Amino acid sequence: MRAGVRRLPGLVWRGLNQLLWPAVCSVCRAAICDTDHHLCPRCWSEFLTCTAGDYCPRCGRDASRYGLVDGACGACRNEEIAFDGLARVGVYAEALQQLILAFKHDHSELAATLAPLAESALEGSRFGAEVDLFVPVPLHWTRRLQRGYNQSGLIARRLHHARARIGTDLVRIRRTQAQPRAATPAARARNVAGAFVVREGHGFSGKTVCLVDDIKTSGATLNECARTLKEAGAVRVYALVLAVAGQRPA
Repeated sequence: MRAGVRRLPGLVWRGLNQLLWPAVCSVCRAAICDTDHHLCPRCWSEFLTCTAGDYCPRCGRDASRYGLVDGACGACRNEEIAFDGLARVGVYAEALQQLILAFKHDHSELAATLAPLAESALEGSRFGAEVDLFVPVPLHWTRRLQRGYNQSGLIARRLHHARARIGTDLVRIRRTQAQPRAATPAARARNVAGAFVVREGHGFSGKTVCLVDDIKTSGATLNECARTLKEAGAVRVYALVLAVAGQRPA
């Protein structure tokens, strides 16, 4: 009886909060319960479709595990990839795409929904236990100031790992153009060439690093970050992303 009385103010506050500021789905804006974790049932169904299925552990594209040869799918077998493997939550489509777009634009609270999914993807990867450092792909300081946060950093800070910590000594020194989706892989690579450096006194030497980012499209940004980290002494560089776009080879 006393326990119920103690809980009463909290229940009243939750009911009042729901009445004055009703929760809505982050994708379709339909009304939801505050226990639905940001998505309505229909969008959760779409979301689960986007996150189902096997993928290539080298490039992240959809691929059957039986179609891999030496750990690579047919789409990336001849591609030059600087990072040593990739784990993903899903493909950049439908509800997952809309959730990531909302996350990047003023809905930083969605990190609480997306980070556990990224953590599960990492735990299911072949490299999760090896990681010494999580390194969020950095924004240029002007974009960081404009947005107010680095979405990759928000995800990285919510990852739980037995020993890995966050490394922030990879920095973006040049504000690059937004990567145009229609651009060729070579044009994308030129756009980010030389855009990253490591700070003096960094701790990457001899470490296994996991880059954390929201979307992998052509992989140009991840490649450039991985090359920079390996030049700084990192032994291996992997990538953890929320979604992979560009399911067909360019």
